Amino acid sequence: MTSQPPDLRVSDADRERVAERLRDAAGEGRLTVEELDERVERAYAARTAGELTTLTADLPATTGAGLPAKPSDRKPRRWLVSIMGGGNLRGRWRAGEKLTVVSLMSGGNVDLRHAQITSREIRITAIAFMGGVDVIVPTGVDVEVTGFALMGGYDDRVPVQDLPPDAPRVHVRAFPIMGGVTARMRRRERKALEAPQQP
Repeated sequence: MTSQPPDLRVSDADRERVAERLRDAAGEGRLTVEELDERVERAYAARTAGELTTLTADLPATTGAGLPAKPSDRKPRRWLVSIMGGGNLRGRWRAGEKLTVVSLMSGGNVDLRHAQITSREIRITAIAFMGGVDVIVPTGVDVEVTGFALMGGYDDRVPVQDLPPDAPRVHVRAFPIMGGVTARMRRRERKALEAPQQP
């Protein structure tokens, strides 16, 4: 982006490239979660190359120092259990084919936006007893929510997308008992999908 005139209009692909670079920097510890959220939001709202350039001005030209990623060093998470408190999976974490989330009088959050996904389909079993479970997904993911609720509810708030047949899939099996389970996107990503496309 630095070689472009600062007032040049940027495309959705330009915004996504910068957002991905910011996510990589956060995974390396160069940005905090709060800084990442704030900068990614500004990246998706940027209109010119100059606005995008300022978001990465304090980051090295390339991240990772040329070292290959080692996904096998980190085992996939299979459980998230929170009892009378809160449990979160967010940032860089490895998601396998199956994940079980148990929330007992507490809240559980599973954020897949920056997770390392190792399979085309993830099956999340969410059990909420007098508590709640939120599953946050990125754009470009097919989401299905099924289950059984007893004095509670489950909800699929992910907007409809035009996805290819081989798009990644997240299947949430919800079992709320006097609680709730929700699959959703972050507000800015949902707004970007719902916004009318510019010609």
